[in-house]
Amino acid sequence: MTGRRADREVAVKAKKVRTDLAWFGGEPAFADDIRVGTPNVPAKERYLELVGEAIDRRWLSNLGPLVQEFEGLTAERTLRRHNTATGNATAALQVAAKACGVTGEVIMPSFTFAATALAMSWIGLTPVFCDIDPETGTLDPLSVAKAVTPRTGGILGVHLWGNLCDLTGLDGVARDAGVPLLYDSAQAFGCRPLAPAPQGAAEVFSFHATKILNTFEGGLVATDDDEIHARVRSMHNFGFDDAMEVAGPGTNAKMSESSAAMGIASVECLDDTLSTYRSLHLRYRDGLDEVPGVTLIEAPAGQTHNHQYVVVRVDPGAAGLDRDRLFDILGAENIRTKKYFAPGCHRMPPYRDDAVHTPLDLPATEELAGRVLALPIGLSVAPDDVDLICDVIAAAVRHA
Repeated sequence: MTGRRADREVAVKAKKVRTDLAWFGGEPAFADDIRVGTPNVPAKERYLELVGEAIDRRWLSNLGPLVQEFEGLTAERTLRRHNTATGNATAALQVAAKACGVTGEVIMPSFTFAATALAMSWIGLTPVFCDIDPETGTLDPLSVAKAVTPRTGGILGVHLWGNLCDLTGLDGVARDAGVPLLYDSAQAFGCRPLAPAPQGAAEVFSFHATKILNTFEGGLVATDDDEIHARVRSMHNFGFDDAMEVAGPGTNAKMSESSAAMGIASVECLDDTLSTYRSLHLRYRDGLDEVPGVTLIEAPAGQTHNHQYVVVRVDPGAAGLDRDRLFDILGAENIRTKKYFAPGCHRMPPYRDDAVHTPLDLPATEELAGRVLALPIGLSVAPDDVDLICDVIAAAVRHA
C-alpha cells in the first residue's frame, strides 16, 4: 500500500463514508459550490505592490516595464526565443495566424474550446475540423493529412488539457502540405517536450483568470522565428514599427500594466502552484483508482505537464451511469464540473450546417465529447475536498 493510499484510508476511516447522495434526497457534500476554474490568486500583496508602482510612474499601458518584465519571465518557461504578451489569448491567436501568413482554410480539431475556431472565423479564415487521438484528445496527424486540399492555408493544433500534440507527426504533414503549423497552447503553459521536437511556427498561451497562471485576462505569442516575431510585435500594436510609424495592418492586442503585474506576481509563485496541482492530481488518481468505469486521463509520456486539469472518462457500461448523469449527481452535491468539450465545434451553430467545415467523420471526437468530465482543482481546492469528491463519485457508481 502506497503512502498516499494509506493516508487516504486513514482519512476515510476518520469520517463517515458517504452512503447517501443529495441526488437521492440526502444532504449535499459541500455547503458552498466547489468548481472547475476558480481563479488562483497566490500573491495578492505582491500584485498590489507592483500595480502601485505602475500607478505611481503613470505608465499603465503601451508596452510598459511590467509587460516587458513579464515577457522575460515567461520566456524562461516557454523556452522560445521571442515572447509577446497580449490582452487576451483570442487576440494572440488571431495575430499569430496573421503573422504566420495563414490563409483560406485552417485545419484544426473540433474537440477544443469554441474560441479556437471562432478566432479564426473572425479574421476571415475557414475552420476545417479533423479527428483526434482517442487517448490524448489531441489532433490526429492521419486525419489532418486526409483533410489537406489546395485550399488549406494552415494547420492549428491544440495541446488539450496540457497534453502535447504529436509534434513530429503534425510537423511532417505541415511540411508536406507547405503550410504553416501553429499551436493553441492555451491550456499548456509549462508543458514542454523532454526531447527536442519541432514546435511549429508559433504558439499561443492563455492567461485567462481560470488558467494555472493568470493575468486577469491575457495571452502570449511565442516563436523562435525572427521575422514572425517582428510581425507579431507590429501587428499587436496597431501595425507600428520601431519608429512608431504604421508599417502595415494591425490591431490593439497589447497587455496592460495591471495585467502584467498580476502575471509577475503569479509566475513568481508558479513552482509552488505547480507542486500543489501535482499533489492534488495524485490524490485524485489514488481516490479514483478502484472506481469502476471512471478513468483519470493521464499525461502522455515524454513531456512535462502542469496538471491544470483533472479529466475523467466515464464508461457507462462499467460505471453503470453515463457522463451526463454523473455531471448531474455531482452538481446536486454542489460540485460544479465541466464537460470539456461538449459538443465539439463541428456541432455548434456557426459550423454544423456547412459541410465545408467537416469533410471527415469524427468518431473519436464524438466518443470523447460524450464521456469526459473535468473535476475541480486549484489553490482553492483542499486535499480533503478531493477525498470527498472521490467519495461522492464512488458512491454515485455504487448507487448506479
